[in-house]
Amino acid sequence: MTRIILLLILLLQVVAGTAQEFNVQVQVITPQIQGTDRRVYESLQKSLYEFVNDRKWSPYVVKPEERIEGSILITISDHPSSDEYRGKINVILQRPVFKTSYNSSLLNYADNDFRFKYIDQQVLDYSDNNYTSNLTSVIAFYLNIFLGMDGDSFSSMGGTFFFQKAQDIVNTAQSSTDPGWKAFESQRNRYWMSENYLNPGYSVFREAIYKYHRLGLDVMADQIEQGRNAISESLDDLRRVYRERPGLFVMQLLLEAKRDEIINIYTKASPTDQTKAVNILREIDPANANKYQQILQKK
Repeated sequence: MTRIILLLILLLQVVAGTAQEFNVQVQVITPQIQGTDRRVYESLQKSLYEFVNDRKWSPYVVKPEERIEGSILITISDHPSSDEYRGKINVILQRPVFKTSYNSSLLNYADNDFRFKYIDQQVLDYSDNNYTSNLTSVIAFYLNIFLGMDGDSFSSMGGTFFFQKAQDIVNTAQSSTDPGWKAFESQRNRYWMSENYLNPGYSVFREAIYKYHRLGLDVMADQIEQGRNAISESLDDLRRVYRERPGLFVMQLLLEAKRDEIINIYTKASPTDQTKAVNILREIDPANANKYQQILQKK
């Protein structure tokens, strides 16, 4: 009996030591496509789920409870040929907050330049150094962005390794005719996302991410004012970045993910802190300035 117990413990340790990094929900929907065989979409969804969650994406040992949570929603709007699909991909990344049951949104982005080829039951091939498929390259790109953003939120500049891997994927895709990879196509695409995170000129932005989450949100369960003060400092940092580069893509992404959360954080702050936060937010997010008025209306 003792031997059996020891064997079970060893097996559990092996499982924990080889656990993958992600617990990401994957969904493929086709609201505009009628009269097609649903099996191919079900097969694609299953294959993508396994590609994301069963593959090892980093050199680190991750415990099952430490898996990164999020979702990937692929909406197919056009099926022009037997193996070609076009649509968009929505990626959502969440991060747990220390000593709470709350998950904070790090990313909520719709990439509308998504097309790929897929045959039913096809094996999803991917290599870090080769562009073999737009489908797997796009997914791998966003998974590395997930890892990078999560890393930055837990340690100062902690996501650099993964942002570099995301940029490597961009580089391998430069010879492709698929959209979303090239600098000249748009100011809001995969090229600029990885570029912004690795550009040393925007390091203050990444430090603000760490300050906001690790020194701010993670502290608020025990010391709410101290945590909120760190978040206020991170907003000051974001304003510095905004004044140097208005319209920075990753800044827009952050505010889109954080807007409602920030409003809630300052709902019970002091009038002075509320006013300061609202002034900063109106400046760095002018298109949504009226939404931040809620902070001053909630006492």
